[in-house]
Amino acid sequence: MSDPRGNAPVMLGMTMPDVDLWSDRVAVALGQNPGPFSGPGTNTYLLGTGKRRILLDPGQGVDGYLPVLEQAMERAGCEGIQEIVLTHGHPDHIGGCRQVMDRFGPLSVKKRPWPEVDAAYDFEITAIDDGARIETEGVTLKAIHTPGHAPDHLCYTIEEEGSLISGDNVLGVGTTVIPASTGDLAAYMRSLARLLAEKPGRIYPAHGPCIEDGPGKIREYIAHRRERDEQILSAIGRGAHAVPAIVEIVYAAYPKALHAAAGQSVSSHLLKLEREGRVSREPGGEAEEPTAVRWVLAT
Repeated sequence: MSDPRGNAPVMLGMTMPDVDLWSDRVAVALGQNPGPFSGPGTNTYLLGTGKRRILLDPGQGVDGYLPVLEQAMERAGCEGIQEIVLTHGHPDHIGGCRQVMDRFGPLSVKKRPWPEVDAAYDFEITAIDDGARIETEGVTLKAIHTPGHAPDHLCYTIEEEGSLISGDNVLGVGTTVIPASTGDLAAYMRSLARLLAEKPGRIYPAHGPCIEDGPGKIREYIAHRRERDEQILSAIGRGAHAVPAIVEIVYAAYPKALHAAAGQSVSSHLLKLEREGRVSREPGGEAEEPTAVRWVLAT
């Protein structure tokens, strides 16, 4: 959808079916956690063609999800869960693991470690990393470490389709937030380049609809971030030296409800531009958070 004040694509207010079949190997159960940043909710995936399937990213653990998951299982011809696989440890992806295990019994949970986050959960996590392969009937997943949005973020190719499960790195509508504290925009750009090199056909995102032109969407994402760099530099040149003022200019077409998250991404851009020697902090702000200092163009 677009914000009525401009042409900014956002997921705010978007709706999607609770259950859908996106291919012979990919069924979607909506996580029932709609919001300003999750859009219709987290896409949780049943992967494979057999009676027991991989459940990827079981959502946030909210009331109402399990009936939707069971409906998706019935529609897909799935009778059980083989294991849980995660893209990363943000709550709307890992938070539903315990709920699913309480319903279906003990299950292996696989993800790339993020100790500070993983320690909050009361189930064992099996560590996987870049290059890991996870198989079930009809589907072979290959893990690709794609940090930037989160340090533990993994995307997965489905080898039988040449498709890509992108987690939060590529969304069906809009762009992902790069948190200033735990994200890294330069790493994110490298991750996008790596995903582009995979030449995926379809992309199955964590939020929003299926993406039919994978390479086109990734190229769009790369161009968007480069354009944001230039827009931020332009805003500083026009006298916007603090993050909120930059957001007001660069994200003028976006709903105010998204400006706080936009501030995180602007901060991540500024940190990247600072490392590149294109912006600097006014004296005295060297140790401060990006949102607490005044930024100037480097001379």
